[in-house]
Amino acid sequence: MSKTKLLSVIVPAYKQGKTIEEDIRSLVTTLKTLPYNFELIIVVDGFIDNTYKVAKKMHIKGLFVIGYEQNHGKGYAIQYGVSKAKGDIIGFIDAGMDINPTEIAIALDIMEWNKADIVIGSKLHPDSKVKYPLWRHITSWGYRSLLFLLFHLSVRDTQVGLKFFRKKVAKKVFPKILVKKFAFDVEVLAVAISYGYNNIYESPIILNFNGKGSISSRNFWKIIGSMMWDTGAVFYRLKILRYYSRK
Repeated sequence: MSKTKLLSVIVPAYKQGKTIEEDIRSLVTTLKTLPYNFELIIVVDGFIDNTYKVAKKMHIKGLFVIGYEQNHGKGYAIQYGVSKAKGDIIGFIDAGMDINPTEIAIALDIMEWNKADIVIGSKLHPDSKVKYPLWRHITSWGYRSLLFLLFHLSVRDTQVGLKFFRKKVAKKVFPKILVKKFAFDVEVLAVAISYGYNNIYESPIILNFNGKGSISSRNFWKIIGSMMWDTGAVFYRLKILRYYSRK
């Protein structure tokens, strides 16, 4: 495949000053091996530390660093990045590199082979290799069970921070998203499916929870509470208000 397509990869970054340079270099190394032209869009979700300053000093072809003063949440940051992205394929990966960026290539191959609308990383894929705490295994299972009851999603794992979308899908779905924080993945997938973008495939990941990301055991339970509230709101908008089908 010649490098005729443009790939946009968005990285939402919150208080990643200590690791952002390493993250960027690792991602650029991976992206250069792919049969795509690429733009790597770092969205600094609030100028809380030196993340923006460190990233902005890096002069790498295809790297774009953007951001804003106040922290708004991961979902907002990705939505903001999508609004700026120009790629034929638009995706995102979490900062902190809990997810091995080499898995991007597999996700994109799955997209091309299957003409997929969306490809999402999944801890439950049979080829995935995951290492993370027991308490996260348990809460992930509980949340997946709740999502199945509420939305009957065809995918098993919605929360992995690695997802890719055809441009037409991303540009139609993301402007409708209202959840700004961690439950936004559910909203994105539920809205996409409601618009008829059902051709969704799961991709294997290598996940090694190293504690460098924005989610830690200290703030995890607060995030769970927020996710429950936001998930209920998505259900209400989708199933009761029919908000997403309005013009």
